Amino acid sequence: MATNGLDHYFLLGSSGLRVSPLGLGTMTFGSGGWHAGEEASRAIFRRYLERGGNFIDTADVYGAGASEELLGKLVRETTDRDRLVIATKFGGPTHPSDPNGRGNGRKHILAAIDASLRRLQTDYIDLYWLHMWDQLTDVDEVMATFDSLVRSGKIRAVGLSNIPAWWATKAQTLARHRGWEPVAALQLEYSLAERTIEWEHLPAALNLGMAVVPWSPLANGFLTGKYHRDPAPGAEAGRLAADRQWPMTVTLTDRHWRILDALNAIAADTGTTPAQVALNWVATRPGVLGTLVGATTVEQLDTNLDALQITLSADQLTTLETASDSAPAMTPHSLFARAVVSATAAALP
Repeated sequence: MATNGLDHYFLLGSSGLRVSPLGLGTMTFGSGGWHAGEEASRAIFRRYLERGGNFIDTADVYGAGASEELLGKLVRETTDRDRLVIATKFGGPTHPSDPNGRGNGRKHILAAIDASLRRLQTDYIDLYWLHMWDQLTDVDEVMATFDSLVRSGKIRAVGLSNIPAWWATKAQTLARHRGWEPVAALQLEYSLAERTIEWEHLPAALNLGMAVVPWSPLANGFLTGKYHRDPAPGAEAGRLAADRQWPMTVTLTDRHWRILDALNAIAADTGTTPAQVALNWVATRPGVLGTLVGATTVEQLDTNLDALQITLSADQLTTLETASDSAPAMTPHSLFARAVVSATAAALP
């Protein structure tokens, strides 16, 4: 039975797809390290569906394809495929020795979509993301290939992840000019600790009809509150360890600790956790559709999903805004970025 707001679906850009405000990211699905393992992943997946969730996000490079394979298995076990909005990504190195086994070129996209469909055991993918800009392939080639995949029925909507704002703007403008499938959404890093997308990406997305779906809303775990300014000798650095290559590390500054102090104080006042406050903040930002959450246990998933129940006061939002403010110091952004963000918020209904 749907509870706690996950059954209040939102339109994904201009795609016509309606998705839950909190999507389930499957980067943790698999085995080894910080992954959940198959049984834990199954329990998390089923609990997410029980709570009313319908938006599942994965990628072909997560676990070298293992995440897609496990997700495909779970979908076939537990639910009607058509109820779900399944998203996956292409662009990472799937065949390291093959020069065409990565990137954003047509040859790789066509091979990657067929491989993802096979691993996911499905006939179509609802939202297909370009995982990362390869700094090489023309926008025309990417958007024309996307459009052909939509027309073939292999995908329902297209998205861009980890791209410059100018590139996303060019892609959307070109698609509309040519009558191709438009960009439904952007997937970008966004949290109280990382607000750079407010300078250009968020205003561009709002203006051009693209939803924003943040990743890493807890800043690789920093905003959970489990880290401390002066850790005990031998304390585990976890996902923020300097030698971790992925997920990307966070370089901690005084600003990060100010954010954490504010989160801890607000969590204490509201009887919640720092992670819940941080998730609620990012999920309700102007221009943001919702956010992706990950978990390695059902308990962690429930805690994350319960973040939707929080209502932060104006004073609490101001406290978070002040602690996390990251106004750009360089021109031209320093001349107008804050005004642009304010205008973006004011334009929303």
